[in-house]
Amino acid sequence: MLRSADCGSLKGENTGDQVTLAGWIGRRRDHGGIIFLDLRDRSGAVQVVFNPENAADATRIAEEVRGEWVVQVKGTVNKRPDGRENPAIPTGDIEVMVDEITVLNRSLTPPFYIEEDAEADESLRLRYRYLDLRRPPMLRNLTLRHNVVKYIRDFLSDRDFLEIETPILIKSTPEGARDFLVPSRMQPGNFYALPQSPQQMKQLLMVSGVERYFQIARCFRDEDLRADRQLEFTQLDLEMSFVEEDDILDLTEELYTGMIESVTPEKILRKPFPRITYDEAMERYASDKPDLRFGLEMTDVSDLASETGFRVFLSTVEGGGQIKGFVVLGQAQFVTGQVKELEDTAKAAGAGGLAYIRYRGTNPVGQLTDEEILQSAGLRMPAEWHQRLADKMGAGPGDMILLMAGRQPRLNAWLSAMRTHVGELLELTDPDELAFAFVTRFPLFDWNEDAKRWDSTHHPFTSPEDGQESELDGEDLGAIKSKAYDLVCNGSELASGSIRIHNRQLQEKIFAILGHTKEETESQFGRILEAFEYGAPPHGGIAPGIDRLVAILCNSPSIRDVIAFPKTQSGTDLLFDAPTPVAQSQLDELYLKTVEKPE
Repeated sequence: MLRSADCGSLKGENTGDQVTLAGWIGRRRDHGGIIFLDLRDRSGAVQVVFNPENAADATRIAEEVRGEWVVQVKGTVNKRPDGRENPAIPTGDIEVMVDEITVLNRSLTPPFYIEEDAEADESLRLRYRYLDLRRPPMLRNLTLRHNVVKYIRDFLSDRDFLEIETPILIKSTPEGARDFLVPSRMQPGNFYALPQSPQQMKQLLMVSGVERYFQIARCFRDEDLRADRQLEFTQLDLEMSFVEEDDILDLTEELYTGMIESVTPEKILRKPFPRITYDEAMERYASDKPDLRFGLEMTDVSDLASETGFRVFLSTVEGGGQIKGFVVLGQAQFVTGQVKELEDTAKAAGAGGLAYIRYRGTNPVGQLTDEEILQSAGLRMPAEWHQRLADKMGAGPGDMILLMAGRQPRLNAWLSAMRTHVGELLELTDPDELAFAFVTRFPLFDWNEDAKRWDSTHHPFTSPEDGQESELDGEDLGAIKSKAYDLVCNGSELASGSIRIHNRQLQEKIFAILGHTKEETESQFGRILEAFEYGAPPHGGIAPGIDRLVAILCNSPSIRDVIAFPKTQSGTDLLFDAPTPVAQSQLDELYLKTVEKPE
């Protein structure tokens, strides 16, 4: 071994020890001929000292070394002199007096500083990702990710789950997003697909009698990217036989609770996890992935709005829309510029506008003067009306009410964006607090207005609620609930799952509702339908995303910070410059040709 200890492992009790260290040079300081270097490896950094009176040869070499050179040093661990300790690092009370130094490799000057807070554009960091990953925060992120995955594996293995790998090259089937296709050289004109999830295969494992399966699965979806989405991502895939919904939710809560308390004990974890229905989440928070760290709950005031004479409100209600909003407690002091920012946020979310009311007096709302009730232009109502509004919404003097008008589902989308914005603006959230919740009883179908058809809210293998199977033959398909559930945390969806269909006839009926012909159904799903006729057990599962979870635990706004080699929002790998054209000979082998993109 080229070292006897890790840099970050040295402590006061190591004083007097002879050690051999190896790592990268960080900061360099020259104090009157005595040279101080920060030596860093994955474990952390330690100060190493070169004194020409004790080690002249080593000091001469130290004068030449620069940042990110790789070196080996040998020396003695000493206590730092009084007053020269560095409490900012774990090794700050000791240093290593160097006797020997060997340069293992030199380094060019890096394009950015390898330090805690690199002031570098993300594209530059991704281009030199191997340097970016040397930075302590990135190493901490990857270490945390490892610990999360290790806990998951140990937890499920201890509960009799089998870790089973499923294929990466599979058949293309519609699962809600575009497939990545892989051409077959041996069967020209035919294609594999990369899995969006191992959905059919894990269900087939249940038919196989495995009963308890999991996999740390790589999944691929050819879709537009954002901060919490990548073309390829990692999820925990979990499936169980002979279970009901509560069994899966209980197991998931136990897994997450134990994991967070073990891996990130400094986090503030709300428990138990509340379970709220989809309808309740939309009614209270205007979102199926609400951030429960703060209130700002919604109230429907359509009945009161119809009394206002406010044209926007009246036309909305008459057209089948709603007037909904929330109270911002103690914020009536918002000035005109702040209100304008709120209005701009509403418009950026797609809304036509935002109505506001500010109760600036101290008396009960019904006793406030017109000058003390500041309201949007056109919304000129007497104090008596405002008292009824305040009573319904739970507002009082000193509070601000924000209202929006529109038809669903757009209205809830606007309100959710506004609620999130206000929560961030007023700093109502603690980044170290984790507010999990299960959202249950999603609609089985969503109406696709553009395509004029029904789509699966989750995926087509989701079972309808017990007792609603007969309604599949009716016309009000939007009223059918499902045995689907999501795990959400701090405004993000972390997991989705359901109790699956295990009956061929029911599954074929779902496919028919979704617009699949019998021929399409047989071609795309024939194998799993066939398997359902050979004693398929009741089963269900859940698929938590690893990337999003780790990003939340790291307080990172982007999952790119917790993935070793991510892609940009345009799907580009800046490190390897992918995707790129390939040689014509490769295309010829696959019987493919490229065409110009139409203008």
